[in-house]
Amino acid sequence: MVSIVSVAKAAGVSNKTVSRVINGEPYVTEETRERVEKAIRHLGYVPNMAARQIRSSRSNTFGIITDFVSTTPYSVDIVRGIQDWANANGKTILMANTGGSSEREAEVWKTFQAHRIDGVLYVTMYHRIVDPQAGDVSIPTVMINCRPRTDQLFPSIAPDDFQGARDLTRYLLERGHRRIGYIRLNPVLVGAQMRLNAFRQTAREFGLGEDDLFIRLGMEGPVGAEKNYVFSAATELLRQKQRPTAIMSGNDEMAIQIYIAALSLGLRIPQDVSIVGFDDFRTVSMALKPELTTAALPYYDLGFQGASWLNGVVAGEEVASFSRVAPCRLVERTSVCSV
Repeated sequence: MVSIVSVAKAAGVSNKTVSRVINGEPYVTEETRERVEKAIRHLGYVPNMAARQIRSSRSNTFGIITDFVSTTPYSVDIVRGIQDWANANGKTILMANTGGSSEREAEVWKTFQAHRIDGVLYVTMYHRIVDPQAGDVSIPTVMINCRPRTDQLFPSIAPDDFQGARDLTRYLLERGHRRIGYIRLNPVLVGAQMRLNAFRQTAREFGLGEDDLFIRLGMEGPVGAEKNYVFSAATELLRQKQRPTAIMSGNDEMAIQIYIAALSLGLRIPQDVSIVGFDDFRTVSMALKPELTTAALPYYDLGFQGASWLNGVVAGEEVASFSRVAPCRLVERTSVCSV
């Protein structure tokens, strides 16, 4: 096994200098650093992480606690953002999926404490309010895609659902739409109410009244077992004599049923009715024809920024704000036309 002594001999430096290079410490010239790194690559030296942990009292490892994130095709981008930040900053990531079990979550917190994890990224599949089941375990934590029910329990970063819906509504209004339908996402979701509030407020700012808005419930019930009214709600709206010229959908998957309802009535998209979604689930938004204009959930950014924020919390930096949001970018495609 290659040792630090072998690296030092090959690079013509002291053991201490090699240690400084490995640990990213200052007081090493760039020329010396390059020589040591070249020797490490040539010899295939692998640092003893366990020994470094004992010396530094840091594991250099972040833990991720998720409910279903690692098993879903869209929100897994949060994990990708975390991992990219970790790779760029020399951190190791350990991930535990709880499957939504509070008992399993409590076990994970204890396991992370036993392994001296530096910090925890607590990630949920959809934007919601939840208090982590940490018990008496105390580890620096940042919540991603969720926020705590108990104020200032942990800092959190979530998507700006309000801003995303406001931008979509303004986009339709600026293209002349004055009769706009809105098919609501499941009301139990935090983001659903934010999106609806933004739709109503922005419409009022443009001088529209409630009579100009056609708001219908699209889904309700427990998440994952909802009752679905999207197709019937869209069909009812589009059969009206003074039908809306545009419909906002609670999310992209709901937009599929609005497309089907419009096409089943012989309507053209966007010539007869414009449609926008939310989330930018690309297997949906880019598969629909015409492709769907939507607002993109910033999952990757949530993960990347959350990991960076956690690194500061671990380092003892003061938390200026316990709640942050990441913008939802408007993605313009071809499902909207001007009137």
